[in-house]
Amino acid sequence: MIARIIGRDAGLFLDLAAYSIITEDNAGQYYPDYAYNHALFTDNMRVYSDSKVSSFLQEVTVDQRISFLNEWNKKRDHREKIYISYDSTNKESHAGDIGMVELGHAKDGGETDIFNYSIAYDRYNREPLFYESYPGSIVDVSQLQYTLKKAKGYGYEHVGFILDRGYFCTENINFMDENGYSFVIMIKGMKDLVSETILQVQGTFENDRKNSIRSYKVSGTTVKQKLYATDKKERYFHIFYDDGRKAAERERLEYKIDRMGKKLKECMGEPIHPGGDYQKYFDLIFWHPGQADEKFMSGRERTDVINREIQLCGYFAIVTSEKMTAEEALTLYKSRDDSEKTFRADKSYLGAHCERVYSEESYDTKIFIGFVATIIRNRIYASQR
Repeated sequence: MIARIIGRDAGLFLDLAAYSIITEDNAGQYYPDYAYNHALFTDNMRVYSDSKVSSFLQEVTVDQRISFLNEWNKKRDHREKIYISYDSTNKESHAGDIGMVELGHAKDGGETDIFNYSIAYDRYNREPLFYESYPGSIVDVSQLQYTLKKAKGYGYEHVGFILDRGYFCTENINFMDENGYSFVIMIKGMKDLVSETILQVQGTFENDRKNSIRSYKVSGTTVKQKLYATDKKERYFHIFYDDGRKAAERERLEYKIDRMGKKLKECMGEPIHPGGDYQKYFDLIFWHPGQADEKFMSGRERTDVINREIQLCGYFAIVTSEKMTAEEALTLYKSRDDSEKTFRADKSYLGAHCERVYSEESYDTKIFIGFVATIIRNRIYASQR
């Protein structure tokens, strides 16, 4: 496919992909050293200079990238139902000439110049299907609908999407319903959306052998209800309980409360007004509240709030649009591990945590080469299992 689409420089294209896999780097200036010491795909194993690499990165066209993705996805059996695991990440960039790079929220929580990158991944065949890069200011949840349209454009009609909790919103749920797509979404147990449901079934399934899912060492049960008040359909809430998870989550919660309590004691008599989780877990008492000389005096634990969260420790939920057992839902969601490994490979094992380019054309080509390298590396990894 690459030979047909890229043409005379197809060998160099594949060599750059192999270079990123073998050296776990994508810096063009080091490519000649690699080429001198490795077998190559170029005619007569010709070693190209870093200047040739730089010019090549600017020569690959939009049409060539589109042709590859069209042909790659055309090879799928579109008659079969498949589940696509979809996820995104972001990468920092300090190149001023790339329009895709914008100020956004990085995965570490800070704001910096980034661009976003997403991959749709066939969880059954464990292969990347297509990718998308988009500006750093666009949040993941709003990008999903564009990706869903793209999947339809590639001919995927009988599709279910496996999504992380970050993609949950009523607009996305409605959009998937309208397009006939099913979904599998993880929701944390302490979210208000599922906490009431968890408390309703709590104590009815955890110690019942028939609800044990031994392959994952959890217990699970399923409840059918609407996802939100205006939901037009009933969904399947799969509630899970994990003893080990309960101990770990409770310890984290207790540590968090202890640390916050210690911090409040250190701030007694200071002109501060703690917010956020401090207001959630503590009743805050002030001296002369609302006045110019207001000072923080003390904080008393809100045991009702803390006890409720302790009750929810160890529980998590997966919501599906189609009827299935709790074990089937968990198995589907666990397949996301493959797509997460794909992202880890792209950023950690292919050296693509940054693209090291200063033009729009080179940026697009680097992303394209990285996607092909991900396919190759994933094929090697998957064939060993």
